[in-house]
Amino acid sequence: MRILRLAAVALFAAAAGLLALPSSPAQAHGAIQVPGSRTWFCYQDGRNPTTGAIEPKNAACAAAVAQSGVNALYNWFAVLRSDGAGRVSGFLPDGQLCSGGTGGPYNFTGFNLARTDWPTTHLTAGANIQFKYNDWAKHPGTFYLYITKDGYDPTKPLAWSDLEPTPFDQVTNPPANGGPGTDDGHYYWNGNLPAGKTGRHLIYSVWSRSDSTETFYGCSDVVFDGGNGEVTGIGSGGTTSPSPSTPASPSPSVSVSPSTPGGGTGGCSGMYNVVSAWSGGFQGQVMVHAGATAVNGWNVSWTFPGDQKLAQLWSGKATSSGSLVSVTNESWNASVPANGSVTFGFLASGTAATQLQNLTCTTG
Repeated sequence: MRILRLAAVALFAAAAGLLALPSSPAQAHGAIQVPGSRTWFCYQDGRNPTTGAIEPKNAACAAAVAQSGVNALYNWFAVLRSDGAGRVSGFLPDGQLCSGGTGGPYNFTGFNLARTDWPTTHLTAGANIQFKYNDWAKHPGTFYLYITKDGYDPTKPLAWSDLEPTPFDQVTNPPANGGPGTDDGHYYWNGNLPAGKTGRHLIYSVWSRSDSTETFYGCSDVVFDGGNGEVTGIGSGGTTSPSPSTPASPSPSVSVSPSTPGGGTGGCSGMYNVVSAWSGGFQGQVMVHAGATAVNGWNVSWTFPGDQKLAQLWSGKATSSGSLVSVTNESWNASVPANGSVTFGFLASGTAATQLQNLTCTTG
């Protein structure tokens, strides 16, 4: 979901040039946003829009961060197993469904905590709603939505036996609006919620890519109380208005964050966009695209246009000197298939750079 966010801004502000890299690969990213997953809602709850730091207000989100660390929320879209292959019951252990087990690139175990105070979406049983799933990276595949059985107890760790055995909704290759590499970009489709449900429940989402074995998992806390998608438990605890639906026929040209395509020297090119910005810093992302021929090994370099300085980078190896930055691949993302892409992300100090000068990609 390719990208992965980082550590608190207070850390990078004091340590410009420090590079933090993940321990294992992740090539695509995404998480359900309507009804919102625990990681998505806790990211919204905790992220300070001024500094970019993670400062949870919701008690359940704070407990999750205390166990899993802030990287879990900077990477809210990466609850995945690269070897998932769409597997569900019997693959992930009971009690570890919301973290995607413990074999992913990040520690999401704090989101398995059995609590009743997670941010919650209010719904009406049997209603037709528009589901949204973030498309931090676009890939073909199928989305499955499961619901807990009647009598679900949120004070107990979630087990497979708590879920109805078959999904109440599934869709393959739905349309998308916006993205990739943005918080707002998403797949969307309409579907009916399960009928006859009342009280607290949990919707369990699975996104199984058809072009790889990478599979994403997510837990969304809901209550069937006649609601229309209102969200409670974020920030000060008030109610958040429902997310507006995406028009059924979106424009074929969708606006995304500012990006600059880099030179395609040697069979690859780079595209940059700003993910988020705050006073004194910003988060950027670069997508490395292969041309008609597969790439084995890449290097991306650029010059910041002002006084920006690299503070942290993931999914690549970086060297920097002043405004000059050079990034080479990790061993696990060196290979890019023909017409495919991989991504890396970074934090930098200074005013957000809407463009990177001399953005160039070379292979080898």
